Amino acid sequence: MADKKKALKELEWSGKLFGGFLADIRRKAPHYISDFKDGMHSSVAGATLFLFFAALANAIAFGALTGVLTGNEIGIIEMIVISAVGGIIFALFSGQPLTILGGTGPIVIFTGLLYTICQQMNIPFLATYAWVGIWSGIILMISAFTDASVLMKYFTRFTDEIFAALISVIFIVEAVSEITKSFKGESSDISGAFLTLILALGTFMLSRTFKNFTKTPYLRSGIRNFISDFGPALAILLMTAIALNFPQVTLNTPKVPDTIGTTSGRPWMVDLFNLPTWAIFASIGPALLASILLFLDQNITTRLVNSPDYKLKKGGGYHLDMALVGLLVLMSSLFALPWIVAATVHSLNHLKSLAKTKVLEIEGIKKEIITGIRENRLSALAIHFMIAGSIFFLPYFGYIPMAVLFGLFLYMGFASLGGNQFFERLMLWVTDPRLSPQTNYIKTVPLRTIHKFTLIQLACFVILWFLKASKFGILFPLFIAALVPINLFIKRYFSEEHMEALLAENDDEDDDEHLLD
Repeated sequence: MADKKKALKELEWSGKLFGGFLADIRRKAPHYISDFKDGMHSSVAGATLFLFFAALANAIAFGALTGVLTGNEIGIIEMIVISAVGGIIFALFSGQPLTILGGTGPIVIFTGLLYTICQQMNIPFLATYAWVGIWSGIILMISAFTDASVLMKYFTRFTDEIFAALISVIFIVEAVSEITKSFKGESSDISGAFLTLILALGTFMLSRTFKNFTKTPYLRSGIRNFISDFGPALAILLMTAIALNFPQVTLNTPKVPDTIGTTSGRPWMVDLFNLPTWAIFASIGPALLASILLFLDQNITTRLVNSPDYKLKKGGGYHLDMALVGLLVLMSSLFALPWIVAATVHSLNHLKSLAKTKVLEIEGIKKEIITGIRENRLSALAIHFMIAGSIFFLPYFGYIPMAVLFGLFLYMGFASLGGNQFFERLMLWVTDPRLSPQTNYIKTVPLRTIHKFTLIQLACFVILWFLKASKFGILFPLFIAALVPINLFIKRYFSEEHMEALLAENDDEDDDEHLLD
């Protein structure tokens, strides 16, 4: 309970310009030296190696998808560069260095929508992208200096679950769409199409199998843990090796420059004035939408990282972190590099890999709980220095088939759906009530009420998805923000007790507190 109060205090309105920002600096400054000292531990080395491969795979996959959606004007090399440089800066100066920055599904989709609009209006994409990013960076820094992150107090599981579901479904739909494209058209190569399907499904199934390898009785526990931790990276290597055994079959591969240069061969610095004057100021409109998306993407992940469940002792830094992200967005836009924010899956995996756990037994049931996290800056710093070093192996990334990367997207999409309570409650519609999992909300809330709540979430998700896919798709961040007042409105149709159970941050929270007493 004390941890909850501390987390809420960080989201109190200071009432002063720079108030929350300076409070974050004062809170974190006493821990700065210990953040490096605490990183001198074997568990940090293991977490670093694990997250390096995960973050690198993420950069390659999202870079490749960005290339697909932007005609290769922004691609893998740009994503790796900003992931490395931005990650190093964030690890050194952020309020919560356990957060891992990277590309995210909604940001990549927004970039693709902006590219489409630029093509339709016949205006240069890179200059437009740069100005949208510059304005967005300024807006985000203003929001950081005016304590705008305190608005996250009004975000609940209702919003988080819909947002997480959007990310998951984006992964799955984009992967399936790209895989099926190989079977379409008169010029399609049937051999290439089938190999694409095999590689994608193989990567998906291997990633899932390796991730769950700890649950099998095979090999020793250390080897099982290694295979589980490096599952996606191992799947990429194995399926790429299989693809290389079929040199006669033509496969799509990501566009990667032979030397350290941009994907398209353009200059690194964007010509900001290769754009009509009206378009420079008109780009403020898309920038407001991008700012909403970046703000929510960053803060939702930050709120999850700073959850009391992880027993963090050194505090967070919502406003400081937002200011840094705003600065990184502004700086990266000058070079038309991707915008990066807190990556939910990698950030939470970073926490779990640094967790100190304890197994307790109550009423004959054993349960592993987190008793603390080894809070440090060295793991994140090392991860992103290693990503920077991977640039020297750039030509090898061009051997990875796009099919393998889209198989990784399939895995990430289904894996993140599995931990989403919204999806779990959807499954209750087709589950025998006698076999339903005995979670706290199922014990507390009538099934009819659970279905009503889930139906409202589903309606919001469907509206969000169709808005994103429409010609007004670039407006979809507005509807994500609108989920907060929608959540406040529907509370009047549910009892307080039922809403508390359905929106509880951790369904087993009360049980954990009891075990720790």
